[in-house]
Amino acid sequence: MSTENPPKCPACQEDMTYPDGENWVCAQCGNEWSMTAAIEEEAGLIVKDANGNLLADGDTVTLIKDLKVKGSSTTLKVGTKIKGIRLVSGDHEVDCKTEAGNMLLKACFLKKA
Repeated sequence: MSTENPPKCPACQEDMTYPDGENWVCAQCGNEWSMTAAIEEEAGLIVKDANGNLLADGDTVTLIKDLKVKGSSTTLKVGTKIKGIRLVSGDHEVDCKTEAGNMLLKACFLKKA
């Protein structure tokens, strides 16, 4: 994000913001927030796998741990490849299709293939 196009204030939604060192400042309400937070918000949902690699929609991932499927006797085995993931917000960041059906998984149990 450049200083020519400052973001709107997240507190009051006014566009009277200016850069001050590493932060953005709102002249209207006095709110301050970091420039890196503004960049992450602009980039959208940021999800990292167990190794710290960024995940994106459509990626192929591999399970790094056996996972029991809640409400079933099925277990997803370590090493299972999952193709075409979709990132969602919430506690479980990855929506995908597995041999056990549609699942929501936590990214900390996945690694990018």
